[in-house]
Amino acid sequence: MNGAQRRANKRLFDGRIEKRLPTSVPVYLASIGEPRARERTLTENVSPHGVRVISKRPWQSGEGSLITLFTGGFPQVGRVIYCLPKVGDCFCLGVEFPDRTVKWDVHSSA
Repeated sequence: MNGAQRRANKRLFDGRIEKRLPTSVPVYLASIGEPRARERTLTENVSPHGVRVISKRPWQSGEGSLITLFTGGFPQVGRVIYCLPKVGDCFCLGVEFPDRTVKWDVHSSA
């Protein structure tokens, strides 16, 4: 069984595969289809394989995203898992990074 299968099986039993840390990290968020149309935003919580981030627009589940730290570096390619409306014409996105691990603690101020 590979890593992705183990994570999927564990998710069936406990709903989460990793602990989320409530951390506000400034990032750029863009669609893979329109990488130059990025927005500056913040994370709400982070984990090594995912992030909850605020967006000004609604996203579709399964849509590809690029998340880049303000401090630079390579964009993290993710997949939108959910998009929920938030008060104030914003949306909360759950983004999964299925192919890599992100070390948010290095970049966060919390």
